[in-house]
Amino acid sequence: MWNDLQAHHAKVADRRFETLVDADRAADFTAQAGDMVLDYAKTNIDTEGRALLIELLEKAGVAAKRDAMFTGQPINETEGRAVLHTALRNLDGGPVLVDGADVMPGVLETLDRMADFAAEVRSGGFAGQGGQITDVVNIGIGGSDLGPAMAVKALAPYHDGPRCHFVSNVDPADIAGVLRGCDPETTLVIVASKTFTTIETMTNARTAQAWMAEKVVDTGAQFAALSTAEDKTAAFGIDGARVFGFEDWVGGRYSMWGPIGLSLMIAIGPDAFRAFLRGGQAMDRHFQAADWAENLPALLALVGIWHNQICGHATRAVLPYDNLLSRLPAYLQQLEMESNGKGVSMDGADLDVPSGPVVWGEPGTNGQHAFYQLIHQGTRVIPCEFLVAARGHEDDLHHQHQLLVANCLAQSEALMRGRTLDEARAKVADTFSGAELDRQARHRVFPGNRPSVTIAYPQLTPFVLGQIIALYEHRVFVEGAVLGINSYDQWGVELGKELATALQPIVEGAQSAANKDGSTAALVDFLQRSGV
Repeated sequence: MWNDLQAHHAKVADRRFETLVDADRAADFTAQAGDMVLDYAKTNIDTEGRALLIELLEKAGVAAKRDAMFTGQPINETEGRAVLHTALRNLDGGPVLVDGADVMPGVLETLDRMADFAAEVRSGGFAGQGGQITDVVNIGIGGSDLGPAMAVKALAPYHDGPRCHFVSNVDPADIAGVLRGCDPETTLVIVASKTFTTIETMTNARTAQAWMAEKVVDTGAQFAALSTAEDKTAAFGIDGARVFGFEDWVGGRYSMWGPIGLSLMIAIGPDAFRAFLRGGQAMDRHFQAADWAENLPALLALVGIWHNQICGHATRAVLPYDNLLSRLPAYLQQLEMESNGKGVSMDGADLDVPSGPVVWGEPGTNGQHAFYQLIHQGTRVIPCEFLVAARGHEDDLHHQHQLLVANCLAQSEALMRGRTLDEARAKVADTFSGAELDRQARHRVFPGNRPSVTIAYPQLTPFVLGQIIALYEHRVFVEGAVLGINSYDQWGVELGKELATALQPIVEGAQSAANKDGSTAALVDFLQRSGV
């Protein structure tokens, strides 16, 4: 199938796909899930190419792999684990079995415990030494930070609880900057670490504990933990009633649907958090039921495979024209690159096609005044993914939102259409002539024929955010299933951790750097002499 797709691409690679985009194509290359629309008409995928891509998906057995995931089979084969973040949002579904046991009673019990605690924090029933909680500081890293930090910002219009802050970096500037604006007597600290051993998280947690101890006698009374290591949380002084665990079938970057989302639940309330879960559940059901040609996660994945593995475009820009989603590209960097940044297939053989792309981006219109120059006129093609809402949350500034939408649609149109040399000459013919006219015109040529997709929705609500996140989760699953890789382990992060542990005593001066390579030893020496 890969060869068939490459052969088809060779036939159409030089085609101006702008000529394809009539009203019929716009309808045929748009799919919908609820009130969310995916438009992929502005790509070079045609009906033959789409059929080949769907055949690739079918030959890879994606439907069976999808069913295996939802039914709790251990599709994370290298770690022997099920992959069941979908169970965390299975509010209206039936039993979900892992090793013959239904996990849903435990999931729903934990959700209810979270809701009770969040309500207590929001109402003042749970208070600090100085009174009602005014600030929540979530300390985590990776999936224990990126998801909730992104979601709390995305749903800012729904905040009616304490202020939420996030600390992830072991750089002391991160936690110092957050704690400086908080009062220890009215701050709740949430430590998010499944094992309660993550070095960056626990270092920051101890710093927060020392900061709180300056004013608070029983610091543990103002801490909560998102962890399964109850012995370690107890030793830290955290009462078991404020410890919320989750199973090993929930990967870190897929975990904000459960206890890792506690900070979000406190910010927006249990009811809005459940609406967020229902949005994810709705996308799950669409992913399970819709034909591939109408299936948003599958189509988004197939577009990504076409651009990366077939066309050779190594990066993907995510461009939300929704400032509330400004942290979405950072969140997707982990979701996609940690999941599908692999070099071997399930059986340990080297991949014979490229793995996942580099994912990056910024919200519009900021990006237009930063890196869109490269996207429009650079020598490399960068497929773009635009996200846009029909309306914002500032009704009195709707005219400004309309300008935002116009910018979003204009960028995708400009990427597709471009500007020819003749059109560029006409733009400057009144100012220049002769050879200078040609020279100036060439600087104003846009190659065009650059692909993009657009995800549109009525408004960014908790339900819609749930749809968006589940859409991208399932997109990652489909791409990984087609490539034959395990999207749910992350061994690539281990080596650096091991070396950092070994380097710490060397950096501190307790051990010699003699056994290190010359470059590392020289850097240690410089940094020690400069103040480490």
